[in-house]
Amino acid sequence: MRRLIATLFLTALAVPLPCSAASYTFTDLGDGLRGIAINSRGDVAGYESLGPNSNGGFFSDNGTLWGIGSFGGANSYVSGINASVQVAGFADTSSNTTHAFLGDETHGIRDLGTLGGSGSSAFGINDNGQVVGSSNTKTGANHAFLYDGTMHDLGSLGGTSASSWATGINASGQVAGYSGTVGDLTTHAFLYDGTMHDLGTLGGNSYGEAINTNGQVAGWSYTTTANTTHHAFLYDGTMHDLGTLGGTTSQAYGVNGSGRVVGFSNTAFGGDRAFLYDTVHGMVDLNTLVKLPSGWTLNEALAINDLGQITGIGTSIDGQTHAFLLTPVPEPSSVALAALGLTGLAAWGWRRKSA
Repeated sequence: MRRLIATLFLTALAVPLPCSAASYTFTDLGDGLRGIAINSRGDVAGYESLGPNSNGGFFSDNGTLWGIGSFGGANSYVSGINASVQVAGFADTSSNTTHAFLGDETHGIRDLGTLGGSGSSAFGINDNGQVVGSSNTKTGANHAFLYDGTMHDLGSLGGTSASSWATGINASGQVAGYSGTVGDLTTHAFLYDGTMHDLGTLGGNSYGEAINTNGQVAGWSYTTTANTTHHAFLYDGTMHDLGTLGGTTSQAYGVNGSGRVVGFSNTAFGGDRAFLYDTVHGMVDLNTLVKLPSGWTLNEALAINDLGQITGIGTSIDGQTHAFLLTPVPEPSSVALAALGLTGLAAWGWRRKSA
């Protein structure tokens, strides 16, 4: 599943990059949960394991956890959340197909349909409620879509027969994703602003995963045409290789309005570690920037908001997968929160409800 983040740009309220092991507070969001997306006020969305071969989407509204149902099938996933606590994702139907949805705690989830084929998936949402994802078409290819009350086919980099996926959308309606080229022989990251622009690669296939308000795209690309090793990138008119944490591979999945990127990388000693990147400090292992409970590892950072809060996936001492929330220290000021129309960050006192 492609991960993404919808962000709200703060021009004067950027949080300083952490520079010490006490730079973040850590919150364990729960066993079996995966934190995939975060909105501008710190609400996290993702999915949780409900048992063998079954997963359920979840999202938080100011600390209250809401469960997302399906369209009659076994699974649902939330992949985006906006400032109004609208969520986007995809869920199984009773006929074993997957359909994209838009939902909230009041109305539940609404089936967004398809581009004429059997299935669709949503991967991102902006603060205007526009949703992006990918859908089967009548020809059998998957095409990126933008939904604003109607599902619009964004096409591909390779014509009607090539496949494409939209993974993120910013407030201006610019879309990031990836697409097959002619004949689906290669896959390239794209930026769509009414026209689908090929962002190129670091050598092999490339994948756009997130976009910020400035139109910067984060993702990952294979570094050779053999498609064996891959590195995270940030695109700002040029595709920049962000490197690794000492290993051979890294992937980026989130970028905020300040151009800070999160993702994961393997290390020289093996194992995936969550990272934070900026142009001053380079790629830093998030595990070194926060005091963690004994035995914990932050494996993947999947989304970052403009207040610097980060969510993702970690492993506890007993080997169980947990969602986590990192909040910068000191926390954003009351002035910064007021600019967002907030009185405080989401307090994670979990109360489960069903949407």
